[in-house]
Amino acid sequence: MSLADKIFVDMCKDILENGTSTEGEKVRPHWEDGASAYTIKKFGVVNRYDLAKEFPAITLRKTAIKTCTEEMLWIWQRKSNNIHDLNSTVWDEWADENGSIGKAYGYQLGVKHQYREGMMDQVDRVIYDLKNNPFSRRIMTNIYVHQDLHEMNLYPCAYSMTFNVTCREGDEKLTLNAILNQRSQDVLTANNWNVCQYAVLMHMLAQVCDMKVGELVHVIADAHIYDRHVPLVKELIAREQHPAPKFKLNPEIKDFYQFTTNDITIEDYVTGEQIKNIPVAI
Repeated sequence: MSLADKIFVDMCKDILENGTSTEGEKVRPHWEDGASAYTIKKFGVVNRYDLAKEFPAITLRKTAIKTCTEEMLWIWQRKSNNIHDLNSTVWDEWADENGSIGKAYGYQLGVKHQYREGMMDQVDRVIYDLKNNPFSRRIMTNIYVHQDLHEMNLYPCAYSMTFNVTCREGDEKLTLNAILNQRSQDVLTANNWNVCQYAVLMHMLAQVCDMKVGELVHVIADAHIYDRHVPLVKELIAREQHPAPKFKLNPEIKDFYQFTTNDITIEDYVTGEQIKNIPVAI
């Protein structure tokens, strides 16, 4: 069975059984009808996925891997903050009349900074170091930029990636590992979405830097289940589990900026039915 399923089920059970409630507290999120959106939450959830063993898509329900990859490429490859550059509707509610989400996400990754090696943005700096200084302990991105928060339509949730390269005895290639730091996560709607898109990112970066994929460690400061999601989560984690799907990436692509969602192949992805009309707190 999929290890991602086990991790997801164990996390949800822990939140529901051992988490704390925000009911009655002053909270920012609300439902479409105006009611406050309370949560059951756990602080400091850490999940580890070995990408060398399987692709971490849950099978309890289908994760739209190509769609979540499209969002990742919008942020990391196009470095855009405009929904007109995104081939999905997931950011529509946070965009202004011109399609902008403000100085958030892709905008921050595209800002160029002066380094000793020259002017680079954060993505190009990561790729440069993975190719030229792979054992550096300084290979990371950070898009939670305080001076620009007032110009962001949504503060970044997944805000930092820290990359770390290891050398396994007997391997011809180095192994790429990473930590994804997330300040807050709506577990039902976003958990496996984020896990899959950053797993794809690691596969892409490993390929263009001639490495193997290793561990993705997902650190969530506030992992929560919304009050109206509780019955949905309980039904979801009781479902039958299936083997993880097979993930393939077009081996011909050696430039990160040449990848498209068409370069991804997902095989043998057997899942439970999708949950429809999930209420989303805003």
